[in-house]
Amino acid sequence: MIYPTGRTVMLAALGIPVALLLAVMAPKLWLVGAAWIVFVGGLMLLDALFTGRGLTIEPSLPNGMAVGQTGNASFLFRFNGGGVPKDIEVALDIGPRLSISPHRQNVAVTANKGVAKFALEVQRRGEGRFERLWARWQGPLGLAWTQRSEKLDRAIPIVPNIQDVKDEATRLFRRDATMGAHMQLNAAEGWEFHALRSFQSGMDRRTIDWKQSARHGTLLAKEFQAEQNQHIVMALDTGRLMSEPVAGQPRLDRALQAILLLAYVGLKIGDRVGLFAFDEKPRLRSGTVAGPAAFEQLQRQAARLDYSTAETNFTLGLTQLAADLEHRSIVVVFTDFVDTTSAELMLDNVGRLLQRHLVLFVLFRDVELEELARAKPETAEDVSRAVVADTLLREREIVTAKLRRLGVHVIDVPLQQIGLGLIDSYLAAKRLDRL
Repeated sequence: MIYPTGRTVMLAALGIPVALLLAVMAPKLWLVGAAWIVFVGGLMLLDALFTGRGLTIEPSLPNGMAVGQTGNASFLFRFNGGGVPKDIEVALDIGPRLSISPHRQNVAVTANKGVAKFALEVQRRGEGRFERLWARWQGPLGLAWTQRSEKLDRAIPIVPNIQDVKDEATRLFRRDATMGAHMQLNAAEGWEFHALRSFQSGMDRRTIDWKQSARHGTLLAKEFQAEQNQHIVMALDTGRLMSEPVAGQPRLDRALQAILLLAYVGLKIGDRVGLFAFDEKPRLRSGTVAGPAAFEQLQRQAARLDYSTAETNFTLGLTQLAADLEHRSIVVVFTDFVDTTSAELMLDNVGRLLQRHLVLFVLFRDVELEELARAKPETAEDVSRAVVADTLLREREIVTAKLRRLGVHVIDVPLQQIGLGLIDSYLAAKRLDRL
């Protein structure tokens, strides 16, 4: 695209008063003013024709980003023809989940090349998009803008901070150390025989293998490990309630952080892990995958889950999940409810899952409601808020009690400890061979 610069408009505008003056004083010469405008227009076209030919643009974009992370997007501009401009003006059009700095910049061109760099910052989880790149430059006379629009149409996943997940998993592995050694999570407390080892002080005497001890002339104890290759499926509600914030962060994001932590640990110790997401209908059915290398696959699939305003259909979602599960599994349910009425369908469908599977239920504590219920009332409105908050909390307790009576293991811990609470429950289920 070619269009005039401000200099061209000013030069062309000079011909207007000249044409008017000549039209009054010497009508036969009025065309001189018009000829001047045409002359300026011709200069503008020549200016555009002999500059910035053969431009190629080479983008360098990140493959993905994490919440709280910063990054860079760079573009290499290479002119392969003559008339190379001294600089170019560049602007980048991106989606709402990313912010850039600067929004527009001038890039110097040296040796036929110029590089534009944009600092990226994540606004929220989801899918970040790079839509279009705009570049324009002036000719040597400064009379014409030549503009180039490059369609990028590139999407990158924006995931919860994976480094935090890995750091938390590493701390968990270290926390379960015994007798001064960092033990693996799949060792020592399961039900599957793993190996024989020398009996040491402090070990359970019931693990002594008397037959092998007599044969070798030394006390030997049996070492067990948790059964591997079990199926762990996270059932994630992505409906309206899960998109609402709690303590400044959407419930959905908090759930995904815990899901990725569980997936990382589960894959690390040899289990198969899957993700199932639903609101008014199923949104994601990953199937179960195995091996630490599969973590990135689950991470990318989780990043595509967006916030929803739809009401959750528990009957359709959990019925489809039950139909998909071919093996007895540990099913971890991430959802929320506001009262006993809205929770009835959830309870019915969770009860059906319990007929074949072990169900863990992650409860999101509503800290805002708890603060309203505990706050000292000073006005009549404060009293009303406290009564409503207390009523809703009591209804949550009723639903929680019903879940426990059904046989569901409810994970009810502070928001900051959901990930660790979930891992503790998962490992306890493996150690006690509940599956």
